[in-house]
Order: sequence, then structure tokens, then C-alpha cells
Amino acid sequence: MKKLVATENAPAAIGPYSQGTVLENLVFTSGQLPLDPKTMAFPEGGITEQARMSLANLKAVLEEAGAGIDSVVKTTCFLAKMEDFAAFNEVYTEVFGTKGAPARSCIQAGRLPKDALVEVEAIAYVK
Repeated sequence: MKKLVATENAPAAIGPYSQGTVLENLVFTSGQLPLDPKTMAFPEGGITEQARMSLANLKAVLEEAGAGIDSVVKTTCFLAKMEDFAAFNEVYTEVFGTKGAPARSCIQAGRLPKDALVEVEAIAYVK
């Protein structure tokens, strides 16, 4: 049976979806925008600050589900501009490291919700 994930430590859904879903020992997160969960606003700055916020939100959803950054097996990363790829990778490496990083797809999206610069989703396992 699936279980929906909900935490106040990540932004509330802005549409008809849950922050994540757990099925058996797998966690599937929705894409995490760089919205501050308290203000529902983007952080000041650019891709670096937005990437940090998206990944912090992802971590919060994973932890609520009983998983963590270290149990992520796959991420999908959406960038508004591929020119931000190098800066995004720097932040991504701060979170996931270089050794044992999960499988990943990173694509340029035509446009992200609320005109975000980045959105990240993940598949992880419950430890």
C-alpha cells in the first residue's frame, strides 16, 4: 500500500500532487522547487541559492519518508538554462559528493513552475 509524504519542512504542493509517495521501501519525490517552505518565495540570488533550496527541500521530503540523501538512487534535475549547469553541479556535489553519487538525468526545461531556475526530484529507498 502506498503512503503519501507530507512535511512542513518543504514547500506545500502548488498543485494536485503530494510531496512524495512511499511504496514498500521506495520513495518517489515530486519535483522540489526552490521555494522557502515558510514564505513560499525563492531565495535571493541566482542558481546557486535556488539549487541549495531545492536540494534542502528534497532532503526534507526524503527524511519525512524515512530515507535520506545517502539513500537516493536516481535524481532528475531540471534547469531553466543549461548555462547554469556548472554552477548547479557545484551545489549538487556539496550535497551528494562525487563518490557514490546517484544516477542522474539533468535537462533544460522550457519553463519551470513559478519561473524557477531549478527543480529536482528523486527516487530513494527507506533505510
